[in-house]
Amino acid sequence: MSGGSGAGRLGIVGWLRREMLFASVLVGVMVGLTLVYQDRWRRGMLVVGVVLALAGLARLVLPTRRVGLLAVRGRAFDTVILMLFGAAVITLTSAVPYLGP
Repeated sequence: MSGGSGAGRLGIVGWLRREMLFASVLVGVMVGLTLVYQDRWRRGMLVVGVVLALAGLARLVLPTRRVGLLAVRGRAFDTVILMLFGAAVITLTSAVPYLGP
């Protein structure tokens, strides 16, 4: 019985080791959304946009076996979509006028 729970823990650690890039992207997006929740929406959305753009760069330069769950389609498609979404979030966030404190 104890062998099964130990194998489950090793499975989670192994998964985190394999999917470190994907997990870091998720953490970055969660940090950005936490900032949005705390009424720091501009800073939070910029964090989300930068994380998406960095994920696109990582998808471009790293081999497929290293990017894990970020590899959805082909390298070019994944890179273009992530970079496009990141740039769109950054652009739209920057386009909203700042009204002051």
